[in-house]
Amino acid sequence: MKNTAVTFREAKGQDKLVMLTAYDYSTARVMDMAGVDALLVGDSLGMVMLGYPDTLSVTMDDMVRHCAAVARGAQKALVVCDMPYMSYHVSVEETVRNAARLMTEGRAQAVKLEGGAEFVAEVRALTRASIPVMGHLGLTPQSINAFGGFKVQGKSMAAAQKLLDDARVLQDAGAFALVLECVPAALAERVTQALAIPVIGIGAGAGCDGQVLVWQDMTGMTQSHLPRFVKRFGDVGASLRAAVEAYSREVRAGAFPAEDHVYPLPDGMEKTLKKLK
Repeated sequence: MKNTAVTFREAKGQDKLVMLTAYDYSTARVMDMAGVDALLVGDSLGMVMLGYPDTLSVTMDDMVRHCAAVARGAQKALVVCDMPYMSYHVSVEETVRNAARLMTEGRAQAVKLEGGAEFVAEVRALTRASIPVMGHLGLTPQSINAFGGFKVQGKSMAAAQKLLDDARVLQDAGAFALVLECVPAALAERVTQALAIPVIGIGAGAGCDGQVLVWQDMTGMTQSHLPRFVKRFGDVGASLRAAVEAYSREVRAGAFPAEDHVYPLPDGMEKTLKKLK
């Protein structure tokens, strides 16, 4: 059965929810077959797919194209697509218009946006337009310049209270789920217990209703320094490099392609090839 925003929300308190990022058809198809509950087409694609230093340069066209590819590979998983930087900051009308593109052209089933009480009007408008919304609090990468870098959030009582208040406001505005990023585990658990909607953690401890990671981080594809909250569950990067090196060796040695990898001519035709002009 296809996962939806409704089934995702109903899983609160029943099952731990498994979410991973995905940015293309082939990867989405593998993850879908592996049984993940949701695929997040994150604006993190700017860093792991396009080579940008942050997420700020990602465009709506980028998100639409990658989301459509993921949606074609996801038969069961819920497909959630990030609204990129400045796609929901200008006006409510522009927010709805941009989110509608992700739903119609990108075939997303829900959108995710960063920020709390300051975006309540946008969340309400999207909900009225029948566009499911996932919130995102804590470390919000689109605000990296305002934060002064990638830093743990909610480390003071005032910050913790604001985070909890923002979470409640987003829930009341109609968000069906919430991502908490880089938040102390005890605070994330408190927020999770206070909400009726699922809270998905990334660097927020095991007390959340589920977890999400960037797939390149958890499979060894990322070569740069990893955040503390990342665990590597495989080494796809090493396997891919080994395969490329083996391919390169055989090509340079003339060992590939071998007889098994070529198409023969029909009987008797080989002698006539010299007649080709």
